[in-house]
Amino acid sequence: MATDMTKTLCHQHSMRLIISFAALFLSTILLQLSSGGVGPLDALSGLQLDFTRQQIGLLGSAHFLGFFIGCWWAPRLMGSVGHSRAFAVFTAAGAIGLLAHMLVIDPYAWAVMRVASGMCVAGCYTVIEAWLQAKVTNETRGRAMGTYRIIDMTGSLAAQMMIGVLAPASYVSYNILAIFCCAALLPLTLTRVQQPETPQAPRLRPMLAYHRSPLAAAGVIVAALSSASFRMVGPLYGQEVGLSTTQIAWFLSAFVIGGAVAQYPVGWLADKVDRRQVLIGLSAAAIVSCAITVFSPNFGTLGIFLTAGLFGLTTFPIYSVASAHAHDFARDDERVELSAALMFYFALGAIAAPYLASALIDAYGPGALFVMVSVGHAGLIVFGLTRMRVRTANIRTRYVYAPRTSFQVGRWLGKSRDPR
Repeated sequence: MATDMTKTLCHQHSMRLIISFAALFLSTILLQLSSGGVGPLDALSGLQLDFTRQQIGLLGSAHFLGFFIGCWWAPRLMGSVGHSRAFAVFTAAGAIGLLAHMLVIDPYAWAVMRVASGMCVAGCYTVIEAWLQAKVTNETRGRAMGTYRIIDMTGSLAAQMMIGVLAPASYVSYNILAIFCCAALLPLTLTRVQQPETPQAPRLRPMLAYHRSPLAAAGVIVAALSSASFRMVGPLYGQEVGLSTTQIAWFLSAFVIGGAVAQYPVGWLADKVDRRQVLIGLSAAAIVSCAITVFSPNFGTLGIFLTAGLFGLTTFPIYSVASAHAHDFARDDERVELSAALMFYFALGAIAAPYLASALIDAYGPGALFVMVSVGHAGLIVFGLTRMRVRTANIRTRYVYAPRTSFQVGRWLGKSRDPR
């Protein structure tokens, strides 16, 4: 009788846990549809409204400035008002930033709005990941993380595809994104599962990443240089090479698909050989993919899509490999702060990359975007070869796909990096 009662209680607990996860994952998808669509929509809207390329690049940089602020502020806000109210604060900021776009047609006003959108992304993901961290157990961690990875990739892909149906510089388009942002509130705030206790905010110690692995710190900056510039300024490139709005959506989606395909084989390889060799190999492949992409307009539309997928294949996993390499040299009690430090370097690179890329495109043409990325990867190769001569490899942790969503993700992924 007691055994049956225990089984019933365990089953009920499991069902509540599944429902809680389902609510969090639905909020994640809705948030992705909103936040993932605003970057390319702003770029296309800016072109239609005669913004300069540098002004369009500034919008992408402003997004990542807000992202960094949100990463830092969100854990502290959760400590003051709790998970649900913090989530409501950040979604409200994001919705206001989206709705205000067509009220004030000015690139610098839009940059302020994009700071709000970036804060929304980082803040909401921080809440979601903190909630997941508090609810998962060793038995459910693997399934929860696997589902979260799929949700992250699928939502990002769907957001890029939305650009094909959202009219640029249209209040209706921004209103649709704002509706998705507000809808993300519903699953998380309506769940009857009690919100977890507030986790301790990780200290931000940027030099920790450099001290544990200078190469990893450089790697995440180069990862930001690649992904942030492509995702925020990629529509400029697509427009310059003659792609339609629908084709630009496929162009951006090809990048995400390539990155998703790369995760498993690159992760397997990074667990078998020196991770620095993997980083160097990925950067070399990225340079090749950049060179091919520069000439891709000569290959037709399909060729442009394929080269975008190749670019994602070679650049998307770099952050996770660099992160794994840094954690190889970290103590268990440093993992959360190390993840936050790596995100700090990624944010620095992501803030600078879109504006720099747009200025280079304006001065030298669309191919300058990939020349800039190639230079970054060439520097990473030289630095990687130098570091290989300084110290030996120290592979102790598992490769883990690390979503670049918040400082809090390091706490959730900590158990997955246990030494093998």
